Parts: sequence; C-alpha cells; structure tokens
Amino acid sequence: MDQILRKLKQAFPGADIELKNTSSMHVGHNAKGMHLKTTICYNGFKGKNLIEQHQMVQKALESELGNEIHALSIKTIIM
Repeated sequence: MDQILRKLKQAFPGADIELKNTSSMHVGHNAKGMHLKTTICYNGFKGKNLIEQHQMVQKALESELGNEIHALSIKTIIM
C-alpha cells in the first residue's frame, strides 16, 4: 500500500491524500487484491469534471488496478 500512496503523491504533487485499506470489510468476497478508498484534495482538479478527476486517479494507478488493487473508491476535492 505504501507504493500506491507514493504513486498518488507523485501524480498529484502538493495534494492532500488519504488512502485506506478497506479489504477487511470484504472478507469472503473471494477477491484477489486489495479494496482501497482514497480521498484526494488537489488544486489540479480545477476545471475538470468529476469523471475527468476520477480518470486522472485511475490513470495514475492503471498498472495496479486489476492486479494488487481489486476495487478502488475515489473521492476528489478541489483545493
């Protein structure tokens, strides 16, 4: 999870980023990979709609999604 947080910090410099592992809430789900929840407060989201903001987060973690990340809940906030 530390590597994922580092990637988010690199992709969103100066952002306030919270990352939580919520996998324990999905025990018995038989999923491979973590369930994560992130909140990112970032000035660079200005001028972007919600879908574009979420796409930016997904792009930053594209190699992890479907691998070590099974599910990602995203909340974006404009600073």
